Amino acid sequence: MAFKLPENKPQIPKDTPRNFFLYGETMSGKSYLANEFPAPIVLNTDGNAEANTVPSIQLVNEKDEQGRITKSVISQIGEILLALQTQKHTYQTVVVDVIDDVIEMIKIAVCDELTPPGKPRLKSLSEIPYGKGYDFFNQAITEMVIDLKALPMNVIYISRQVSEYDDNGNATKDKPSLKDKYVNLINGNSDLMIHTEKVGNNYNREVERKRKKYYMDQVDDKAILKILSTIRGALEPAKAPSKPAPAKKEEAKEEAKEEKPKATKPQKTENISEDDLF
Repeated sequence: MAFKLPENKPQIPKDTPRNFFLYGETMSGKSYLANEFPAPIVLNTDGNAEANTVPSIQLVNEKDEQGRITKSVISQIGEILLALQTQKHTYQTVVVDVIDDVIEMIKIAVCDELTPPGKPRLKSLSEIPYGKGYDFFNQAITEMVIDLKALPMNVIYISRQVSEYDDNGNATKDKPSLKDKYVNLINGNSDLMIHTEKVGNNYNREVERKRKKYYMDQVDDKAILKILSTIRGALEPAKAPSKPAPAKKEEAKEEAKEEKPKATKPQKTENISEDDLF
């Protein structure tokens, strides 16, 4: 089929955010917000996948009787993402709850895999010579994030919250419990970073960082638009349509038809007789 150019006419941009990073205290509404997204499947780490009201998969490093890993969470996540890419399904959102645990499980899996045969399992990436452990670990995390972003789905990462304190013991700042370098990786591949908070009986949702401004009239997914409208700072008002500059009334009627010459009145002539002259 021959390539066809699009029509040469203005169009309204379609700009729906698809990747989200949520963090907040326990019971602050993180998982509740994630479950509001359309058709979610949850990759769960807290051991209660069956207690969820939406389909969930328990992430785990499977071990043998000696405590060595027989199937790592790295392999499990790889299988899940491959299935979401290649199998027919009706899921529209994938939720990683919580990403903090997933990263720690990946670290444990790398230490186990790179432990020499017959040796006690390594407990730290620094014990693996030549930086091989850190390379393997960083590659596994980066590949997971990139593969998730490549899915034609909404992707939500959930993290816990920690507080920073001043010298007097007063909390000065709330932030994700992830280390900053992982926050930068996750947030760098997300469109919105959202903080959830419970104040009394109210649940607050507020955007802390965003990739760009998202305008209400440009979010073409109505389900996502409805959710974003409940999050403070997620959306900008619809852009006013630009009006074409008014024509200058046919260049002022062609400069008044090149300024017509004014009609001159005929001058009166008086007939004077010779007798009047003398």
